[in-house]
Amino acid sequence: MTKINLKINNIPVQAEPGSTILEAAREAGIQIPTLCYLKDVNKTGACRVCTVEIKGAKSLGASCVYPVSEGMEVFTNSQRALEARKHTVELILSNHCDDCLSCIRNQNCELQKLAQQLGIRKVRYEGEKTSPTFDEVAPGIVRDTSKCVLCGRCIETCKKVQGLGILSFINRGFNTKVAPVFDRSLNDVNCMQCGQCVNACPVGALYEKEDIHWVIEALNDPEQHVIVQTAPAVRAALGEEFGLPIGTRVTGKMAAALRRIGFDRVYDTNYAADLTIMEEGHEFIERVQNHGVLPMITSCSPGWIRYCEFEYPDLLDHLSSCKSPHMMFGAILKSYYAQTHNLDPRKITVVSIMPCTAKKAEVVRPEMRKDGVADVDVVLTTRELGRLIKMYGINFENLPDEDFDQDMFGQYSGAGVIFGASGGVMEAALRTVKETLENKPLESLDFTVVRGMEGVKTAELEVAGMKVKVAVASSMSCAKPLLDEIRVGTSPYHFIEIMGCPGGCINGGGQPIISATIRNGFKPIDWKKERAKALYDEDAMQSVRKSHENPQIIALYEEFLKEPGSHLAHELLHTTYSKKERFK
Repeated sequence: MTKINLKINNIPVQAEPGSTILEAAREAGIQIPTLCYLKDVNKTGACRVCTVEIKGAKSLGASCVYPVSEGMEVFTNSQRALEARKHTVELILSNHCDDCLSCIRNQNCELQKLAQQLGIRKVRYEGEKTSPTFDEVAPGIVRDTSKCVLCGRCIETCKKVQGLGILSFINRGFNTKVAPVFDRSLNDVNCMQCGQCVNACPVGALYEKEDIHWVIEALNDPEQHVIVQTAPAVRAALGEEFGLPIGTRVTGKMAAALRRIGFDRVYDTNYAADLTIMEEGHEFIERVQNHGVLPMITSCSPGWIRYCEFEYPDLLDHLSSCKSPHMMFGAILKSYYAQTHNLDPRKITVVSIMPCTAKKAEVVRPEMRKDGVADVDVVLTTRELGRLIKMYGINFENLPDEDFDQDMFGQYSGAGVIFGASGGVMEAALRTVKETLENKPLESLDFTVVRGMEGVKTAELEVAGMKVKVAVASSMSCAKPLLDEIRVGTSPYHFIEIMGCPGGCINGGGQPIISATIRNGFKPIDWKKERAKALYDEDAMQSVRKSHENPQIIALYEEFLKEPGSHLAHELLHTTYSKKERFK
């Protein structure tokens, strides 16, 4: 197809037909600032920050929606364009809460960065501000409309990525705000608490509910034995909080930092991921052999679980009854570990470092308690751990690599590591299920057919003479067609992995914020692939790569649980789900 010839800032540029000025500029290496624009998610031209001057046009144009044409001449930094851009940002700032120093997004705020780039030292417009809403009722996400710039990125993310659309613009004119229906709390609607809206927000209008000071209080309580565990995906992203390149694996530095913070035990949730595979794999085998409900769907993602309870309650029998890995670990720590160390479970505080805001909602589920004691007491996101490390004055980049504590729960397999990437749970399960049923070593441990960042991946594998069809989906918009097939009885699959966030936990709602510069493609970095690669590299390095060969998992069953699916295992490691109402 013939390309379109135009000039941007007097530089000849060729662009694909149908491209916008913003896209053409990006391909030519010319950066135009944006605020409401988010590639593949939101393209409305609403904020007007990306306005440019077009030769011969009476008015300026929003480059994110303005199509290129043959012979067009565009000026991104003319005096007229710069003045208009500066006025626009000043108007946004005039209705914006200006507590930048104490804002959670300080130094990581797109609006703050724009003001700096445009040399805004004083806002010329003063007057009444829109009445704000501060919603901190939900367990995982806080909404503060005093920071909202009405860009709509969270609205479109919820709608397009998760297929929910629980956020929208309400009211009109000066009173416009972003909110759930009738300005309800996020706690009172069918919110997944996945946090993808948080990752899309350019400012501090949406953020995770912070629990850092709760953890500090526990660490300083001499009555409490405080144990920390870290999810697989955290190691692939934590380094970004300290300026390290995306995808830098910081497993050893993370363990060292947590030990210096003062936790009594520092464990890896990978151990519990191996435990999950033992229980989930056994459950799948039992369903296949005894004509149980199929397809069986994984239950590691609490955002996905909430979605199913709200949107597909008729399919709850298809969910694995297994708790997620960190909840399993909490249950083991407050039973087996407590017994062997002669500790009262009520004197054990379990802190989970997770890439996920939905995990904060998971730990308060009533099903995750035994005799009034919560399996896990508190969840910190990857971002919160970064703040905690900085608060303690730890020079993270220069820490030596250290191992997690090795007693009882220190060993994990490569299968446990890859839980953090979409397809990882499926691959880990296949390694154990296939080898167990065939009773012989696998020829290859890498089930690459279920790897990758595609929204849906499917495969047919031969397992012990059976044709087993599997599917992997991440994000609810991608999972929905699979769920609809199950609902109408046409699903061909036996086993399905569903993760709430695109790409899996490596792209969770609690991971470090990816800048709009990267998300919009100006810097060609696929952050999901880079983070996933860190996990697959660690898997390949492990001497044990199958969950059922983890010697400490074997010991746990021999000394305590007896066998996968035992009565005690069900009591501690399995749970139930129930239909949730859309509105309270």
